[in-house]
Amino acid sequence: MKNNHQFLYIFIILVVIISCSTLKSSTKNEQIAYQKNSSYKPRIINTTDLGADPDDEQSMVRQLVSANEYDIEGLIVATGCWKKTQKTTAMLDKIVDTYTDVYPNLKAHAKGFPTPEYLKSISVMGQTGYGMSDIGAGKDSPGSNLIIASVDKDDPRPVWVMGWGGMNTIAQAIWNVKESRTPEELKKFLSKLRLYDVLGQDDSGAWIAKNFPEVFYIRATGVYGWQPTKNGVYYQENIQNHGPLGAVYPDTKYAPEGDTPAFMHVYPNGLNDPDQIDQGGWGGRFSFTKKAAIRSMSEVPKIKEDGETRYDPYYMYGNTSEGSEAIKKWHNGYNNDFAARMDWSVTSNYKDANHHPIAILNGDKSRQVLETIASVGEIIKLNANGSIDPDDNALAYSWFFYKEPSSYINEITIENNTSSLASFKIPNDAVGKNIHIILELHDDGNPNLYAYRRLIINVK
Repeated sequence: MKNNHQFLYIFIILVVIISCSTLKSSTKNEQIAYQKNSSYKPRIINTTDLGADPDDEQSMVRQLVSANEYDIEGLIVATGCWKKTQKTTAMLDKIVDTYTDVYPNLKAHAKGFPTPEYLKSISVMGQTGYGMSDIGAGKDSPGSNLIIASVDKDDPRPVWVMGWGGMNTIAQAIWNVKESRTPEELKKFLSKLRLYDVLGQDDSGAWIAKNFPEVFYIRATGVYGWQPTKNGVYYQENIQNHGPLGAVYPDTKYAPEGDTPAFMHVYPNGLNDPDQIDQGGWGGRFSFTKKAAIRSMSEVPKIKEDGETRYDPYYMYGNTSEGSEAIKKWHNGYNNDFAARMDWSVTSNYKDANHHPIAILNGDKSRQVLETIASVGEIIKLNANGSIDPDDNALAYSWFFYKEPSSYINEITIENNTSSLASFKIPNDAVGKNIHIILELHDDGNPNLYAYRRLIINVK
């Protein structure tokens, strides 16, 4: 009898070990499957200091007309140095209510737009007070609870939390998890977070970076200069005169859409892997060498002189030397994307608007970045055959060497670089380097719409 019990005990232990191993393998495979899926969507949560500056309203309009590209899991009204208190979600509710009016049109042009009811269900208040003064016991908010619930979901994808204002709602979520869970559970929670902080607008970002250095934390400062002319023709003719959402896109006071790079960084257009922040894309390019003391906006030390310096040293990922030029490089793509989506918002007739082409790279139909290994002197063949346009528009091809993220810094000559079939030879001095090649294609519709693919060649 005793031997039977021992056998049963050993059998149970083996089952648990095998199950855990299978689960770990399955989770990894699930992550790979997500990344390879052509319909991959990043999970995002926005915290916005709506009311501080019209640019948050502007960015919200752009995000809603591109909402089919993301799994938006939270729209959180919070505070920042220019809006130190918040009381209501009324401004957010107005924009989401306006989305209700155009939702039937938008979903006629692309699958995956969230329902207005869903967006209303995730439109909540975050911290109502400023910075670290609103962090701690008894300070949990609907927004901080929503962030925790989102990260806790059984979903292998990371959660990108975007700070359009201050970062104290995510700070409160982290504080809560630290206080209520084991160190291992906290580590798991933090590993799923991706933070994109626009300019730094309170002292809580420094607190996060100091106390939780393992957190994936970008502080973007190169968020101006990529936009079209302030209150210019582009906005008047392509955005503001386009139906209900155009009507709630306000004129610019300081600079347009300063917060938009946060979600453009994760836009799944085939150009970049958001986790590989040095690749560069619509949201900018960042260095994997963390920088010390990337300070918040000038208003933050005016509110509390040592608000951030008391956390020195703290380290974050910051922009490369290109600053906003790393965004502006793609201006035709993101400007035309927004204009076309505003066209979608005013008609339910698919044929009355343009739609994005689909770029195929060497037979791969996903939107993931591809990597390969090659040797010096090898001819690399580049093939975009099979790329299609849903409106049967003609396609124009452009292949180019993207030098800034490449470790190889000399010139690359691509043969037939405006054809669907191109090639280049690996230079003799490229041993141990990587070479980033971009396929940029666009249709001849109105406006031209762009699609991208990236191939990284690691030279052995």
